[in-house]
Order: sequence, then structure tokens, then C-alpha cells
Amino acid sequence: MTNIADLEIFSRVVSAGSLSGAGRELGLSPAVVSKRLRKLEDRLGTRLLQRTTRQVALTEAGQGFYERVVAIIAGIEEAEAFVTRRSTQPRGTLKISAPTSFARMHIAPHLGAFMRENPDLSINLVLSDDFVDIVGDGFDLAIRIAELSDSSLVARRLAPVERVLVAAPSYLSEHGLPQSIEDLERHVCLPQHNNEAWRLEGPHGPVVYRAEGPLQTNSSEVLREAVIAGMGLALRSTWDIGAEIASGRLVRVMPEFAASKSVAIHAVYPSRRFLPAKVRLFIDYLAGLYGPVPYWETAPDGAGSTPVDGEALAHTPRPNGSAGRPNGARP
Repeated sequence: MTNIADLEIFSRVVSAGSLSGAGRELGLSPAVVSKRLRKLEDRLGTRLLQRTTRQVALTEAGQGFYERVVAIIAGIEEAEAFVTRRSTQPRGTLKISAPTSFARMHIAPHLGAFMRENPDLSINLVLSDDFVDIVGDGFDLAIRIAELSDSSLVARRLAPVERVLVAAPSYLSEHGLPQSIEDLERHVCLPQHNNEAWRLEGPHGPVVYRAEGPLQTNSSEVLREAVIAGMGLALRSTWDIGAEIASGRLVRVMPEFAASKSVAIHAVYPSRRFLPAKVRLFIDYLAGLYGPVPYWETAPDGAGSTPVDGEALAHTPRPNGSAGRPNGARP
């Protein structure tokens, strides 16, 4: 099969009108150009050029060959330009994996604006709370809320995650306000469905508390609704319940304790090399939306009622027998 580089040399010789002129354009010596042309003619079994010391002229076979070579080279250049455009302009389908609740609350509401700005791009958003196989399942990127370990994937941090202890005012009015980790023993706690321990950072360092409670569910959204309904205490991310804290539907308790800040919201994708424009653009879009202080960390304009006073709740008398059920192991 003919080497594409030999076709390029042949085309340049014809357009330049000489071997030396083509050699200057390609950075090759006239001897190298002549040798490559001879190899091309030998492979084709015909003479393409009549050569003199001053100029070259196409043979009849060379004329027909040249017209086709020009079309081939133009096609290659067009193909390269097409790929280059695709790498710099967003188009096609962007396949994304994202956690269910986070996607519903903080990705879906912003897709309209993003797609209006990029009309040649379509979105395939697949919701899953499991870590998908990005490469094997053909995803362009995944949004992950985790403390990421070493992997062959590339991750970009989009926003910090603040996880805090919260409860509804109705629950605190009945059970009182916990003041210490030990107080959690006397409260109803709502643990994650996988019974993952609450790993907290406090005034005196890290604390691990094994929360156990009467409700078990594999749904983060059910757990969210349970704490809002006053069923107990929960450790929740502010991206999930920031509006409820701002409106007073939930109250932060024991604010000196919070989950480890090593967990963050990341965009994860297979490779840093030749990152498609559609992936880069969407990641930049989310990073711009969230930023180092995400919008869910600030109270929305006109948010609800005044937050409940935790100090007042701390002194609210508890009804007899309402101390709550013993719950969980000691930290």
C-alpha cells in the first residue's frame, strides 16, 4: 500500500514545479525527494514525472494520478479538520453518571441553560448511587461524592462537601438538644442504609460514632424526609438540606462536630489527554456553578421562617418518658 507521505511528496513536487522547491517546503533534501519519487514510481510500475535539471512535468499517467492524489490529500485534511473541530467544539452526546439525589437537586435544574448555550450537544444523564464502570459502560464522565482513592481515572474537585448533624424542631422540642457525643446515646439516630459509622471531626480530634436506629432504608431521599418529619437525628450533607436549615425546617445540632472534609464532589473521567470539548465544557460549567463556597451553603433570598433557636430548645422541658430510646454503641 502506498505511503501517504509519498503522495504528499509527489503532490508538493508538482505544485512547486521542482524537486528542490518541494524539498524546501517539506524540509527534505532534493536527493531524498528524488529517492522517494523513484520508490513510488517503482511501486506503481509507471513513470509519473519527466525530470530535467530545472523542472519536472507530469506524464499522462502522472496527470491522472495527481488529480486523484489531490482529492485524497484534501480528504485527509478535511478529516483532520473534522476531528479537530470535534475536540474544540461541543457536539454529539454527553453521557454522564451521577448520584440520584444530587443530580435531581443540583444538576437537572441547570441542564436547560447549559443545553441552550450548546445546541449541538445532547445529554444522556444516568442516575445511580453506585460507582459505575466509566470506561466499560461508555460514560464520558461521572459525578462522585466521595473521598477518592488512587485510580487510573482523572478527577477534578468541583465543590467541598459539608456534612452536619441536624434534626427537626419538633424532634428537639420533644427530646431536647444533645450537647455531646455521649448524649447521642439517649437520642433516636437515623443512620445511613449501609450502617456506615459517623466519622466526625470535633474540638478534640476525630470521633467515630456507630449510629443505630429504628429506620433502615436504602434510599437517601427517604432518610432525608424522615429527619425533616422529626423522626430523629441525622448526618446530612448541606447540599441536601441547606434550604431546610435556612428556612428553619431543620436545625443544626452540636455544630462543633462535622464530618471529615476530605469528602468532596468530583467530576471523574477516563483520561486527561485529548479531553473532548463537551466533557471539558460541562465540567467547567458545574465548577462555575458550585465554586469553593457553593450556593447551597448560603441562605436563599426570602427563605422561609426564622431558624429555631438551639439554645432555647436546649432548655425546653421534656415530657415524661420522652428521653428517646437508647441508641448505638459508645464512640
